[in-house]
Amino acid sequence: MEKKTHFSIWYAIVVIMIIMIIQSLLFRPNVQTISYSEFLKKVGNHSIKKVVISDQRLVGVEQKSGKNSHPEEYVAVRVPDDTLVKTLKENNVDFSGKLENPWAKNIISWILPLAILFLVWRFIFRKMGKGMGAGILSFGQNKAKIYAEHQTGVTFDDVAGEDEAKEELIEIVQFLKNPEKYNRVGARLPKGVLLVGPPGAGKTLLAKAVAGEAGVPFFSMSGSDFVEMFVGVGAARVRDLFKQAQQQAPCIIFIDELDAVGRARGITPYSNDEREQTLNQLLSEMDGFNTANGIVLLAATNRPEILDPALMRPGRFDRQILVDRPDLNGRYEILKVHTKEVILSDDVDLNRIAAATPGFVGADLANIVNEALLLAVRKDVDEVHMAEFDEAIERVVAGLEKKNKIINRKERERVAYHEVGHAVIGALETDEPVHKISIIPRGIGALGYTIQLPTEDRYLMTKTELLNKIAVLLGGRASEEVFFGDVSTGSQNDLEKATDTARKMVTVYSMSEKIGLPTLEKPPQQFLQMQQQFGMVKEYSSETAEIVDEEVRRILSETYERVKNDIAKNKMKISRIAKELLKSEVLDEKTFKKLLGK
Repeated sequence: MEKKTHFSIWYAIVVIMIIMIIQSLLFRPNVQTISYSEFLKKVGNHSIKKVVISDQRLVGVEQKSGKNSHPEEYVAVRVPDDTLVKTLKENNVDFSGKLENPWAKNIISWILPLAILFLVWRFIFRKMGKGMGAGILSFGQNKAKIYAEHQTGVTFDDVAGEDEAKEELIEIVQFLKNPEKYNRVGARLPKGVLLVGPPGAGKTLLAKAVAGEAGVPFFSMSGSDFVEMFVGVGAARVRDLFKQAQQQAPCIIFIDELDAVGRARGITPYSNDEREQTLNQLLSEMDGFNTANGIVLLAATNRPEILDPALMRPGRFDRQILVDRPDLNGRYEILKVHTKEVILSDDVDLNRIAAATPGFVGADLANIVNEALLLAVRKDVDEVHMAEFDEAIERVVAGLEKKNKIINRKERERVAYHEVGHAVIGALETDEPVHKISIIPRGIGALGYTIQLPTEDRYLMTKTELLNKIAVLLGGRASEEVFFGDVSTGSQNDLEKATDTARKMVTVYSMSEKIGLPTLEKPPQQFLQMQQQFGMVKEYSSETAEIVDEEVRRILSETYERVKNDIAKNKMKISRIAKELLKSEVLDEKTFKKLLGK
């Protein structure tokens, strides 16, 4: 409060001085600068009635006639003249002397502008400091947010679907609550615990739950918060962070997105001195603190393969905990947590929703529940029904429904036969039931879609099952060719997925007789699933690449011919289902099974 008052006084002083200067400029008489000889001439002509003499200049005042007329001043630089006083007396001019104050002149000339610049600088930097979350000059201070127990509000009861990870972290909670129990037998708690897993799986939520259960301060920072454009700033922040943590021990330090600062050194020809110095300081601090003081370092990443080996050695991040995508039971428990405060209708089956969302993480399931709530509000109902959850799943998977998109009759008919081709081949080749067929456009480019729901989670797939998966993807294109004698661009995404699956069969899963057992490619990233965008790491010759291309082409061609034969054999059924789909636009599982028959 005192600092703010002092700053306000400065503002008031400067404003008053500016007002005084403006007033002096607006209300001062007209001033003309003339030569000394011309000044003496005006004195001789009796134009000047009053003169003020100073060390450096002469100021003469001429009073004009008229009530509203302002006096006019003449200013001349003074020159050595012993007869000046005599001349003024002879012309009856009233004269006086004046001592100039250099301090007042300095204040107006340069101290006041500096004060104004200082206030402008202070104002701008205060605004920048607020936007950055810290002052502009506080580069070396860490930006860690400290959460007390009542602020996090997260416990293990709020985390579902990760029972194994919670069991590993409960030990840390017990140590923070009762360290004497472990020190008595000489047990040493791991210095660092690294949570690895795909985005949205709940790594940050688990870290907050540990702090909430233990009731200790929770220092939370992102790896990118350490790295600045100035070399040495990140290292200073690391030192400051551990210094504050030691003052508030027992506590938890959590670094999210550790790969931003912990990337392996020397893997690229380009170096980043700031990031490497920050990493070196982090390694040094991890060696310097003792877990007996009650400091536990938690970190999270979805790219463990690029972390520096020095971080992963024993004595630093001793323990790695996998926070993986939840299984069927895990998704059911997560849905129970997110629907705890939701009024559900009697027809809502969380087991069915969990089965319909394979591969979804906790963030995805939370998004589905929120979308269902928004749909219920839009329909102005007091409880959420199963229809809202089905619509939410389709919206997340396929995109927003576009009922107003106009499609001509021929294209609409082609889309219907295309989707029915997917559905029929899916029913013939796989055990996954067809849940829904629709020709209502969704998302950016989907003119229709077919949804199959798995009956259980699968962790392994055989060669036959992969070939059947390719067959389902090619079913739409084959149906178009059989019924219309031509193909369209609607199969572009299906062909991409089919080609990717066939290539993985040859290069990753070693399911080609010509290639044999060697694995030719390996995905560069473990959890982000971005191989299609950045490509695989190739470790084979150009001759082998030609064989790979031939095998991929063979798998796709043979599967496509088989699918076309199946479409031709079931032509009447497909036609009957497609006509019904054109009428209703959507077919559910029960209607599809009835039309398909045995």
